[in-house]
Amino acid sequence: MQYRSQLSSLVVLLLGVVVIGQGAGAPRRTQNVILITFDGLRWQEVFYGADEALMNKENGGVEDAGALKKAFWRDTPEARRAALLPFFWGVIAQQGQVFGNVNKGSAVKVTNGKNFSYPGYNEILAGFPDDRIDSNAKRPNPNVTVLEWLNQRSPYRHRVAAFCSWDVFPFIINRERSGVFVNAAHEPVQDGKLTERQELLNRLMSEITPPWEGVRWDALTFYSALEYLKKHKPRVLYIAFDETDDYAHAGRYDRYLESAHRTDAFIKTLWETLQAMPEYRGTTSLVLTTDHGRGGAPTEWKGHGANVKGAENIWIAVLGPDTPALGERTNVATVTQSQVAATVAALLGEDYCAAVPQAGKPIAGIWR
Repeated sequence: MQYRSQLSSLVVLLLGVVVIGQGAGAPRRTQNVILITFDGLRWQEVFYGADEALMNKENGGVEDAGALKKAFWRDTPEARRAALLPFFWGVIAQQGQVFGNVNKGSAVKVTNGKNFSYPGYNEILAGFPDDRIDSNAKRPNPNVTVLEWLNQRSPYRHRVAAFCSWDVFPFIINRERSGVFVNAAHEPVQDGKLTERQELLNRLMSEITPPWEGVRWDALTFYSALEYLKKHKPRVLYIAFDETDDYAHAGRYDRYLESAHRTDAFIKTLWETLQAMPEYRGTTSLVLTTDHGRGGAPTEWKGHGANVKGAENIWIAVLGPDTPALGERTNVATVTQSQVAATVAALLGEDYCAAVPQAGKPIAGIWR
């Protein structure tokens, strides 16, 4: 009887250890993070799809309203957003989390008060607003970004890179000081012995007329980033797209929607590439967001800034092996743009806020 009692006690003890171990959660699996930004993509299109009030010549500068409605208009908001961003809503939202639907108690706010690009990208990457950054001028960022901070740490040194469509990013990331590999706008990729595809992309960058001053086509940014990823396998990669903002400023709602849709396809290609590579499969998280919001229909959607109502409202999405699949978040505490930097680090198991106390805390609930 004493032997049976001791055996029973041992079984109970072992079961307790198993339960405690399960309660502690599975080990963190994320080893790589890719941060992606759509410049100036409104939360309204992300959550509700195409805006009917802008799908015309008068308000949206649309050349062929019939073709645009055929491509993106559907009877319900859920169907419209899926038509516009099929990978976002079919995979990212299904397997990850999306914040920012103001109408469902899930606001994401810019905190810098300026609601335009350089202040927004500083807030995203450094983790806090800075009143010294009050223009889009090409001035080296005085703040250390999370990219630079990670690049200073041995597990990530020389394994952090950024590919950006806008020519201000070498200054935002402070390329000279940070040591982060940054390729932006019309710069050819300088990467030692180039692959055939890198040589072709460099040639295209030199021969294709730029769409706007200081900006290159997002396709060139994407495929340059993808080739670099295959070649060097960075642990932290930032891809900054730009066309959505420029087409909105130009008052071309058709091109704005088409660009968002095309970028969604780029991200699908990226994700499928990651899952096909052993270095990334099952160990990579994506963080997606934007630098600022925009105004509403019929005219203010073209702009943003401190005096544009609603331009402080943005969105954030996270997908990865450690992120519970909670989908579109509703009735949660307000999230801020300043939380992105610490979230990127936290997904890697790093405590950015310990080094940068003024940075926003990691977004709650985005890892198990």
